[in-house]
Amino acid sequence: MPERLTETLVDLWTPLIILWITLPTCVYMAPMNQAHTLTTGSPLGLSRQSEELRILNRSKRGWVWNQMFVLEEFSGPEPILVGRLHTDLDPGSKKIKYILSGDGAGTIFQINDITGDIHAIKRLDREEKAEYTLTAQAVDWETNKPLEPPSEFIIKVQDINDNAPEFLNGPYHATVPEMSILGTSVTNVTATDADDPVYGNSAKLVYSILEGQPYFSIEPETAIIKTALPNMDREAKEEYLVVIQAKDMGGHSGGLSGTTTLTVTLTDVNDNPPKFAQSLYHFSVPEDVVLGTAIGRVKANDQDIGENAQSSYDIIDGDGTALFEITSDAQAQDGVIRLRKPLDFETKKSYTLKVEAANIHIDPRFSGRGPFKDTATVKIVVEDADEPPVFSSPTYLLEVHENAALNSVIGQVTARDPDITSSPIRFSIDRHTDLERQFNINADDGKITLATPLDRELSVWHNITIIATEIRNHSQISRVPVAIKVLDVNDNAPEFAAEYEAFLCENGKPGQVIQTVSAMDKDDPKNGHYFLYSLLPEMVNNPNFTIKKNEDNSLSILAKHNGFNRQKQEVYLLPIVISDSGNPPLSSTSTLTIRVCGCSNDGVVQSCNVEAYVLPIGLSMGALIAILACIILLLVIVVLFVTLRRHKNEPLIIKDDEDVRENIIRYDDEGGGEEDTEAFDIATLQNPDGINGFLPHDRRGLLRGIPENAA
Repeated sequence: MPERLTETLVDLWTPLIILWITLPTCVYMAPMNQAHTLTTGSPLGLSRQSEELRILNRSKRGWVWNQMFVLEEFSGPEPILVGRLHTDLDPGSKKIKYILSGDGAGTIFQINDITGDIHAIKRLDREEKAEYTLTAQAVDWETNKPLEPPSEFIIKVQDINDNAPEFLNGPYHATVPEMSILGTSVTNVTATDADDPVYGNSAKLVYSILEGQPYFSIEPETAIIKTALPNMDREAKEEYLVVIQAKDMGGHSGGLSGTTTLTVTLTDVNDNPPKFAQSLYHFSVPEDVVLGTAIGRVKANDQDIGENAQSSYDIIDGDGTALFEITSDAQAQDGVIRLRKPLDFETKKSYTLKVEAANIHIDPRFSGRGPFKDTATVKIVVEDADEPPVFSSPTYLLEVHENAALNSVIGQVTARDPDITSSPIRFSIDRHTDLERQFNINADDGKITLATPLDRELSVWHNITIIATEIRNHSQISRVPVAIKVLDVNDNAPEFAAEYEAFLCENGKPGQVIQTVSAMDKDDPKNGHYFLYSLLPEMVNNPNFTIKKNEDNSLSILAKHNGFNRQKQEVYLLPIVISDSGNPPLSSTSTLTIRVCGCSNDGVVQSCNVEAYVLPIGLSMGALIAILACIILLLVIVVLFVTLRRHKNEPLIIKDDEDVRENIIRYDDEGGGEEDTEAFDIATLQNPDGINGFLPHDRRGLLRGIPENAA
């Protein structure tokens, strides 16, 4: 302990002794004829100062001092002498007063205005302020007039080792891959020292590791941390705490130090293969399990983490490779075995699979350690289940002719119970698919029969569903679709495709096509329709018309001559016999109506009425209509004229002295509706003159026919 104290005192007082030796030379005056100089010897005089000297007409003057220094953190009982100002104009008569201004003048630094001695009156800290710029001036003591222009000088605060190194960004964290080689760089740390880096060794740092060896090392000057052991295993230890020290004074004794911590985490690499937890797995599954159902899970553990622990699973061998599959669950890191195809307990009761787990991401650095995979055996036992009936076919297609007899067998479906204890089967028709109950089925043997007649022209297809039910367990049922196609038979005769009406021009030419007709047949023969057209036997030698078969299966009717006259005959009826090509063939007779019409020269029909033929020659239809309109208009005018004339001759005033009640007639008959109206004219009451002979003749006759005693 005494030795360490002695070293500390030596390090502390050595700069002070050097300053004490050099200080007198800094404050004594130089020869009178020298200019202002610094310790470096460079001139202090400025152009501004030279100009001021010329203004003052000074031939000789000068400040003499060197650059001044003061030791930081000095705390003696008396103010510390920094230096002394002196001018060559001072003869020692004490008529010169020295004035100090600038940074810290009067607060940090004081000057003896007579001697020019400068003292530091406060404790200085270089890290707070490293230098001060002040201005010195010499003035006459009595007049305060400047004897010299003011001049600047610098007081520098001399550094001592009073600041320890600091790690401003600590504590630190870093990562390095596991299994790294020796000397792999981990990270670097940096400490700072507030002391002067250019003066002495106060800020010269040296780094070392206090804790964390032998796993890591550090470069003393650069603070680069490296691995000190090769192949560190994350699975053995993942995290390390390293304590780092930074010491100033170049690491020598007496220096100050600071520490920080570094947490180093080993990151994972794929250096471990997957390993199944067990070599043999057992699973059982019912035979009626739904396809895609998970049967079981297998897992291969991996000491690595993240993607390095990800494994893919495959079935590489076994007698169930076609029935089962395995998929990888990325979340659980296991393999899920699922069913691909249906199982049958009665066919095979167990299966053996060989599954493999292999790492997905392989690190080539460790591939030489062996395959990063593992295998296990999986035993799957199939359990018996009560299964529904199984039809011999997934669908059935039946055909039946539309003229099939009732109760005839159309076809048959079969089903069986796949269980070992086979149960009898009963068949039925789902009536929701056969609402009209056109079919029946034998419950025991599955034969389908016809219940109602079929008509292909109404419906070609009938789709029904057959249900098979186990007698021992009615809950076990199966369904199968049955499509029944109705086959065509020739049971419809052909007929005209439309209601045809032909028109024949009076001025037509022989051989001219009057009308083209086509036929249709509701049947659907395999080879398509082919029609035969003919006239009735008694119409074969028809003098007016003939027929011609066309290649498109249609028929053209042609006129044999010209000179048809609608006055002689307006309409012709032509019966045509149409036969199909069925076996046996069917035929029907359709009649074509042919009207004789008047046509223009280019064959456009104008009129087909007989009355139009007897009209006066030379009058067009428009002219006849105009004449008829004029006649009707003339008749209307005549009727209006007569009516107005008659109303003009009738008196409009009823005579009050006439008793109109004499016209009232009484009779015992019940009311006769219109007969009463005819017998009594109310207009007579309004016009008494009617009694005097203006009744209509029919009214008078009616009155004469009534006896006088009818009332």
